[in-house]
Amino acid sequence: MSANMCTRLLCHVGRSRSSICFPPAWYALPSSCHFKVLHSQTRACSSRGRRSDGDSNQGRVQGLSSPARELDFQLGRLQIDGLLRANEQSVRVPEFDRRGGPSPVLKFESNQLAANSPLEDRRSTATCLQTRGMMFGVFDGHGGHACAQVVSERLPYYVAVAMMSESGLEDLEAAMETMRPVPPILQWYKNHNDYNYRESASLYVNHLRVYWQELLASEEHGDGMSPDEALSYAFQRLDTDLSLEAQVPLASDLMRNTAVQAAFAGCTACVAHVGPESIFVANAGDCRAVLGVQESDGNWSALPLSLDHNAANTAELERVRSQHPASENQTLIIDDRLLGVLMPLRAFGDVRFKWSRELQQSVLENGGCDLEALNLYQYSPPNYLTPPYLEATPEVTYHRLRPQDRFLILASDGLWDELDNEEAVRLVAEHLTGVHLQAPVSASQRQLSLGQMHQLLLRRRARATPVLDSNAATHLIRHALGTNEYGEMDQERLSAMLALPDDLARMYRDDITVTVVYFNSSLNKPSRNN
Repeated sequence: MSANMCTRLLCHVGRSRSSICFPPAWYALPSSCHFKVLHSQTRACSSRGRRSDGDSNQGRVQGLSSPARELDFQLGRLQIDGLLRANEQSVRVPEFDRRGGPSPVLKFESNQLAANSPLEDRRSTATCLQTRGMMFGVFDGHGGHACAQVVSERLPYYVAVAMMSESGLEDLEAAMETMRPVPPILQWYKNHNDYNYRESASLYVNHLRVYWQELLASEEHGDGMSPDEALSYAFQRLDTDLSLEAQVPLASDLMRNTAVQAAFAGCTACVAHVGPESIFVANAGDCRAVLGVQESDGNWSALPLSLDHNAANTAELERVRSQHPASENQTLIIDDRLLGVLMPLRAFGDVRFKWSRELQQSVLENGGCDLEALNLYQYSPPNYLTPPYLEATPEVTYHRLRPQDRFLILASDGLWDELDNEEAVRLVAEHLTGVHLQAPVSASQRQLSLGQMHQLLLRRRARATPVLDSNAATHLIRHALGTNEYGEMDQERLSAMLALPDDLARMYRDDITVTVVYFNSSLNKPSRNN
């Protein structure tokens, strides 16, 4: 079956696309060089001091220009806007879905800004055609883009198929057996810069078919899984498939290389299923979902619908420690990283943290891949004693939609390194309402003298300019990179952050992917309140 045919069978495209702090070749480094790279190549995680490693990025960005390397940070307004808007997407969703019910989503706006070259983040948006609801996903790749690319293409199918009824799955199987057109499963909303691994489409279809055949063989499938069950099962099953595909012979060298790259790279994922009455958010890693809530008095608040799976999460640390002997307690988490290397504690791929040393060696030595071309080398993290250390099992959150729930922000950690939940909701709220909402005075600003405070407030009032971007995701990215420590939009700062060359950008900021989903609040009547 050709790749194009497989793509047509499953895709109905809409009209309207971890942080390891090492360069892509970090796997090649012997342990003796490991910590040298960790300290010299690590980015300071926030341009305003959040999660930074020492000096603030503001000072570091200002100090980048030197006699050894003169850099021009002066970009014009049109250049800045062009860079910020290159990947933006705005889609108004049809009022009614294909099943005749009102759509729970009015519109969504999305954007991406690269720090890595190429961009390692991915995003997905699709309407479920055989069931109800829409899915939105953000995927933060590390060690390259391969894993995030594969997961962004395939995970929505795995979720959608798991929610289909037994009769629906039987229709899919009958169409495949008789070579008739398969009923479309998803309607995708792709950006013009999004792309697919078309060469591997036949592999993906074949394994998706095995997946639904197994669901059909289950006596308990019946009307299909609920969204929370489908999300949890799909995350784990896809991660298993990624692992298996890297271990078996495949039809072509290109397909084989893609499978091995995807398994040895990694990605975190945050996926939201928005139905007529509720949201289910499945998260594995440090992407995040935050709900924007407008209370009856007009005030806005942020309600997180996911928890970051990293060393700042005490419960997550305890979960990881409980899976390994007490003798490893001192080596499991070093410098807030799993085995001193990986920041997220849940992720797809990353088989270097899941497979035995022997299996890794066998696949790399006997798989027939050009490892040097793929930038893959035999390397195991230090203190690698009782694998697996990592899993892709998501944490699933349920929220019943209310009239005051106005929008959902899904974003990779590149945004959350720069903005907290409340700041992000405030920025989208002012974009939605057109009312400029000043950020609260920070603790450091409270130390200013009365005269200094007066000048600060005058400057902030003068700079309360109209919103520059029609896309809320772009508005968030602009403010994430351009807002200074006083809550002011600083054009020089924004210009400097965007003008960084490829080999420096990743040291001062991360890839950023943002999707903002606006709800059809007319569906959520007061009688449905919790």
